Amino acid sequence: MARKLKLLTRITFWLSGVFVGTTALMVLMLRWVDPPSSAVIFAWELGSGQEARHEWQPLEKVSPNLQMAVIAAEDQKFAHHFGFDFASLKKAISEDRRRPRGASTITQQTAKNLFLWHGRSYVRKGLEAWFTILMEVLWPKERILEVYLNIAEFGNGVYGAQAAANQFFGTSARYLSSWQAGRMAAVLPNPKRMSAQYPSHYVRSRAVTINRQVRQLGGSAYLGTL
Repeated sequence: MARKLKLLTRITFWLSGVFVGTTALMVLMLRWVDPPSSAVIFAWELGSGQEARHEWQPLEKVSPNLQMAVIAAEDQKFAHHFGFDFASLKKAISEDRRRPRGASTITQQTAKNLFLWHGRSYVRKGLEAWFTILMEVLWPKERILEVYLNIAEFGNGVYGAQAAANQFFGTSARYLSSWQAGRMAAVLPNPKRMSAQYPSHYVRSRAVTINRQVRQLGGSAYLGTL
């Protein structure tokens, strides 16, 4: 019995080592290699039987207006945390909110969208935390933001800043104005129900708030702190 337990322990450690090494190598590679798709995009295409609208756009070709709008809307402490915003999470738990605004950081959302399936299991949350740590260790903040902006869902079947800018405003992500960027950031919590192209009163109001928060963060100068 003791021998079997020892063997099982060795196998467990070996498999754990393989997992850690494989995932770390994969994340490190994606520091320089642009992912052609993501787990979320693949799941949508599989479920809908359609091809998602998705086009990669380097960060330097994405308007600072949009970069700042998503930071203001989703993760205002992005430049300063190590992947987790514990203060916001604690506040969200105390207020008993199911989808707390700002508690899930941009890094966590990128990990979830890029690698994982939808769900709320402890296994999935553990994997999300693991990939979040890997990205924070192995990627610069600019790379995290770049990947996030290229795989985030901005509309039903519309993924990434470039596809969304073209679909909703007939322009490139490079030329998005502050009000266009504000609308796009405003729909991120629920892009299947909210529209940047045909904004509701809530989306318009939220976009105004986001742009005010961008100014409070110091505008595009904030990006220099990443």
